[in-house]
Amino acid sequence: MAEELGKIEKMPVEDFKKGRKFFFVPFVYFGEGLTDEYKKKVNQYWEQVEKQITELSLKLGEVNVIYHELIAASGEDGVASLKELNKQGYKVVKTCLEKNARLEALENADLLTEFMDWSRCLVIGLQNPRVISKVYECYSEVTKKRNESIAQKINETLKENEIAIVLMRENHQVQFPSDIQVFYISPPALDEIKRWLREQEHKAGEETKEK
Repeated sequence: MAEELGKIEKMPVEDFKKGRKFFFVPFVYFGEGLTDEYKKKVNQYWEQVEKQITELSLKLGEVNVIYHELIAASGEDGVASLKELNKQGYKVVKTCLEKNARLEALENADLLTEFMDWSRCLVIGLQNPRVISKVYECYSEVTKKRNESIAQKINETLKENEIAIVLMRENHQVQFPSDIQVFYISPPALDEIKRWLREQEHKAGEETKEK
């Protein structure tokens, strides 16, 4: 079970048992075509994430490993992919990498590309019910395999008493190894982003009704 950051700040360090730990950071998208208002909120989010990780590291120890969803390479190749995929996230973990933290591949490349291809099939607007059913069946199957692979990679590469940062979508369905203590990074800006997205979705719905 994940611990809220606000809760753990009130607990003495000796209350934390030894073992593997990671800081779970929700992956917030920052891409092209977004409004300046949203970009500002996302920048605030990553600044707050960095602050909370720094505070946690002072209490629990330095970060040893970095994992990022959608990255199937380790080492320098993985760092290059991280830079391209999530510039703000890279800025957050850069200090850890400079202190000799290592980046480990979180994804199996074959499962990841299959997952992405079936995902694309679902969003292109298929019409035949049998095709839709078959695509969804394949998508569900590869999603299950991918989630299991992610959990296995973490279990195999996170060593005893090491601390990791895991950057993933909040609505993932990965069952992390039960012995790992998960600390959920939830800065105030995350709620602001969710609220803003809900408001934009509501506005879009209202505009559609008017048409």
